[in-house]
Amino acid sequence: MTACATTRNRMTAALLAATALCAFMPPQSHSAESGQAAGREAASASAQSLPRLSDGHPDFNGTWDNGSGYDFIQPQKSADGSICISGCPKPGGVAPARAPLPPDRPKYKPEFVAKVKDLEQRQVEMDPVLRCRAPGLPRIGPPDKIVQRPGEIVFLYDDVSGSFWRIIPTDGRKHRPDADESYLGDAIGWWEGDTLVVETVNFNEDTWLTDDGAFHTRNLRVIERLTRDGDTMQWQATAYDPEVLAEPWTLRPRVMRLTTQELQEPVPCVEQDLEHVVDGTHHDNPR
Repeated sequence: MTACATTRNRMTAALLAATALCAFMPPQSHSAESGQAAGREAASASAQSLPRLSDGHPDFNGTWDNGSGYDFIQPQKSADGSICISGCPKPGGVAPARAPLPPDRPKYKPEFVAKVKDLEQRQVEMDPVLRCRAPGLPRIGPPDKIVQRPGEIVFLYDDVSGSFWRIIPTDGRKHRPDADESYLGDAIGWWEGDTLVVETVNFNEDTWLTDDGAFHTRNLRVIERLTRDGDTMQWQATAYDPEVLAEPWTLRPRVMRLTTQELQEPVPCVEQDLEHVVDGTHHDNPR
């Protein structure tokens, strides 16, 4: 029942003339109020149904299927012997259900565009991941497994160049002043309502923001936000590097789904092919 309706029912006859104005409110106002109320009720119900730890924060523990690493590579061999890597037609010549989204790339200042293009064209030679190095952030994407306890959360990854981990304190501490620069940086986390916010700084310059030559400086700062809704979770990241980026780069949100499939020990990444490459022609990366 709207405020106007309640007023009409409860106010005395002396106020009926004033409250009659409610009848002239556009119908969409009632609909908007009803929609907002329904949205608040749904959000409240969702928040109440979330599993929580003893500290009251949402429980993110579990293995999460997120399409990271090399899951986007789904090779198919055609009748003529050629190999299709992504966006392949289904058996019988049926086209894929939907075309892949265009690559998600940061925007660089004009004076750095040529450098990015050069690294892109020489990716086979220059990409750190092809030398078994950690992908860095936000290139590594959402975690594949989360281990959480009050005051601390651990992200585990199974990526193209191996398995990686990050320990993220959520007990209110600041960044470590004595931390060495590293591939995955120094992270701290905090809660904004039921959303986990992770800030990471203190990177080295040996990783890319994403595929295709997207380099960064030591001043890179990455903010990740993770929000659970039932058995799904949304992950989004924003990269800040004003020295080279024309604007902060916010990646398209990624959806993670809780799964019962456990992580397995990956095959070791051993770089032994690059010296034998005879054709370094660049190829587009779909992720």
